[in-house]
Amino acid sequence: MTQIKKLLIIGFVWPEPNSSAAGGRMMQLISIFRQNGYEITFGTPALDSDFMVDLSEFGVEKKTIELNNSSFDDFVAELNPDVVLFDRFMIEEQFGWRVAENCPKAIRLLDTEDLHCLRTARQKAFKENKIFQLKDLLSEEVAKREIASILRCDLSFIISEFEMKILEEVFKIDSSLLYYLPFLVDEMKEDDLLKLPSFEERKSFVFIGNFLHEPNWNTVQYLKETIWPLIKKDFPEAVLEVYGAYPSQKVLQLHQPKNGFFIMGRAADANEVVKKSRIVLAPIRFGAGLKGKLLEAMQCGTPSVTTKIGSEAMHADLPWNGFITDDIQLFAKHAISLYQDENLWKQSQKKGIAIINECYLKEKYAEVLLEKVNSLLNDYENHRLHNFMGSLLQHHTLKSTKYMAKWIEAKNKN
Repeated sequence: MTQIKKLLIIGFVWPEPNSSAAGGRMMQLISIFRQNGYEITFGTPALDSDFMVDLSEFGVEKKTIELNNSSFDDFVAELNPDVVLFDRFMIEEQFGWRVAENCPKAIRLLDTEDLHCLRTARQKAFKENKIFQLKDLLSEEVAKREIASILRCDLSFIISEFEMKILEEVFKIDSSLLYYLPFLVDEMKEDDLLKLPSFEERKSFVFIGNFLHEPNWNTVQYLKETIWPLIKKDFPEAVLEVYGAYPSQKVLQLHQPKNGFFIMGRAADANEVVKKSRIVLAPIRFGAGLKGKLLEAMQCGTPSVTTKIGSEAMHADLPWNGFITDDIQLFAKHAISLYQDENLWKQSQKKGIAIINECYLKEKYAEVLLEKVNSLLNDYENHRLHNFMGSLLQHHTLKSTKYMAKWIEAKNKN
């Protein structure tokens, strides 16, 4: 009889698939492991939220855990998982040494979400009005922490081929420690477009994004101050609806109905909002990873206008489902032409389907992922033997982070 494998996911937050692409990504990973017979426990030190998914509906056990508390040691030792998945490097820093100490045979996986050091370095360069260069990453403090975390794990999921290249060529990480895993969705056919709202049934431009994510807030500012005035100048009746979870007061203050600029707040159903819109505008100026909002637009048959950063690593060599430009005049011009030209709009829709089927098919990646994890389960000792830098970092982490955590725990008790 085959023994059921156990997966422990340690989350940065409880998954909110309708609030962020990260939440959607986590549910994709849960789906893959559940479909392959894994018994899944999801734990996080984060507080419950009003918008978190009900994990029990997906057959996942929910567990609240504590930071800097040895109660986690007892919990993980009793659970004795075969595989542990850390959601972002900050979680691996907190709990990785505890997993290694209490469940040394457990395979340690890291889902990076995106390279935080790349996002941070780009944001810093942007704010300092400098051109970002890859060498900037080498002096980034976040990079030192993030790369150490990747090295300590048995395998890290990397969402972008550009980030794979950075890790291998800039940071010289061995490819055996990295696994390219983009967003994963089902195949789309051109007939599926017939089930979606037509060109005539759609109205308005739209932007959607979680406002806790700095690149999204910056994008909305850029739209309001720079892009939208250019669009309104040549297309006075244009309307832009801005949706996003967790809007702050400074976001809400941008609401200006007289100028066709509407801050709508959280979308009850992001998918429905994008389906009813004609064009997604995403003039993203810094960030990393893949943009879930742009993949969602393709699935909804909604063409988009974005920047080189926005489309980075998202479409292989295929033409975009709309336009890509960093020039503000061209951005406005393309947005208007795409909104008004039905033939151009329909051609762009079909390009989105081509990108989905070439770059993001779940069936293309899921089976290989499970094979990779099973291979690690069967040969983890040999795999770790060839990762000396990882074992070295694990050794020092056990010494430094461990005793810092124990000091904090003792301090909290007092």
